[in-house]
Amino acid sequence: MEKLREALVAVLPIIVIVLFLCFSVAPISPSILLCFLIGAVLLILGMMFFTLGAELAMSPMGEKVGTCMTKSKKVSVIVSLSFLLGFIITVSEPDLQVLSNQVPSIPNAALIAAVAVGVGIFLALAVLRIVLKIDLSLLLIGLYVLLLAVSFFVPREFLSVAFDSGGVTTGPITVPFIMAMGVGLSSVRGDKEASSDSFGLVALSSVGPILAVLLLGCFYNPQEAAYAAGELVEVDTMRDVAKAFAFQLPPYMKEVFIAIAPILVMYGVFQGITRRYQHRQKLRIAVGFGYTAVGLVLFLCGVNVGFAPVGTQLGYQLAGTDKKWLLIPIGMLIGYFIVKAEPAIQILNHQVQSVTNGTVSASAMNRCLSVGVSVSVGLAMLRVLTGLPIPYIVIPGYFLALTLSRFVPKIFVGIAFDSGGVASGPMTSTFLLPLCIGACGSLGGNVMTDAFGAIALVALTPLIAVQIMGLQYKFKLGKVQRCALPAQIIPEDSDEIVEIEED
Repeated sequence: MEKLREALVAVLPIIVIVLFLCFSVAPISPSILLCFLIGAVLLILGMMFFTLGAELAMSPMGEKVGTCMTKSKKVSVIVSLSFLLGFIITVSEPDLQVLSNQVPSIPNAALIAAVAVGVGIFLALAVLRIVLKIDLSLLLIGLYVLLLAVSFFVPREFLSVAFDSGGVTTGPITVPFIMAMGVGLSSVRGDKEASSDSFGLVALSSVGPILAVLLLGCFYNPQEAAYAAGELVEVDTMRDVAKAFAFQLPPYMKEVFIAIAPILVMYGVFQGITRRYQHRQKLRIAVGFGYTAVGLVLFLCGVNVGFAPVGTQLGYQLAGTDKKWLLIPIGMLIGYFIVKAEPAIQILNHQVQSVTNGTVSASAMNRCLSVGVSVSVGLAMLRVLTGLPIPYIVIPGYFLALTLSRFVPKIFVGIAFDSGGVASGPMTSTFLLPLCIGACGSLGGNVMTDAFGAIALVALTPLIAVQIMGLQYKFKLGKVQRCALPAQIIPEDSDEIVEIEED
């Protein structure tokens, strides 16, 4: 019931906004609207089962794997296992198949292999950073300078797709497991900075796909990319609606099985070597994997069949009105609420609350991410209307985010850069991106340069929003400490998280 309430709170605002737009400024066909409502029901049920399954299976298993890897104390073993894990999970990620189909100039096998190698290398680097206690901020600065330097050699038509790939490939299967693995890795250390270093794995893993796709763009020199728009479902009866969703269930069941299978195999190998889990724990994990699979199938079917066509049609209708500027405030309103419907967001927020002992609450994270994604969707709509090149936003945005990382407590750096990868999930690629594409098509713009890049912007703005929250936290903490202990000198760069009780 708790997970059902969370799903309802996350999805209902989106349903209300879409229905209001459909019955006012952006009318759409009844068949598409009916599919949207059925999709919303599947979305709610999918989120409920997915978050419950991740809590029962994915997160505990990730923590155990991270703990055991660290206890081995063999750097070569830790790096090799991390690379293998990152490569296998990425190859099976459903969203990567979508990305490969959008870049016809590069063979699918080459693109998938390059992205998987990129994630594997950078996941290994992220794990090595925790073990060797390397400063996350300095590492991120160096990597993003490298990304921006490489981006100058990539064709303009390909740049947005490359930056979108960073958010696309860190999907709902990989994110809960990788985040939990970071907690397990850092828990073995036991020093005061362990909690800070538990975050950052998703952030570094997101760099790999961007760099891989940029490098492929340099070698293959693609002059164009393609977008395969989803077909509109026209239905006359409820039987047609049932057929539309039933027809899509088997492919998504296959995708989810392929995505979960490597983790199941790894769990079997891990259990066979360590004998870590007793019978009751094994049963709990099996049930958790079942919930995760069922939830993700329902979620993907709901958003792809019900939400994606509505996003495209809403964008087309809104851009076709006399008041095209309404795209920006409406997009910001949708962005504010839609991030809460991302399946992995709730996992991240609860993990942040747990690791910080409630100092950074899940509700505070929700508000912060909502504001960040709202701004990003507004910027995406501004690009659709004006054709503003994405480097004009991405370069100053990352410069600001990386500058802030030198002034906020370390734990907020990891949380911020992880949240960017988590926020740009399936809801972004199947609703917000089609919304931008529909608007761009209505205005006659270039889809590849003006519409693509929305995922990259959704992955960017949370970095800034969460770190601003970190600055506020640091200021309030220093003020409370100075009032409570006037005679004691408090180091300004203290990263220790303490609970603050209000009067």
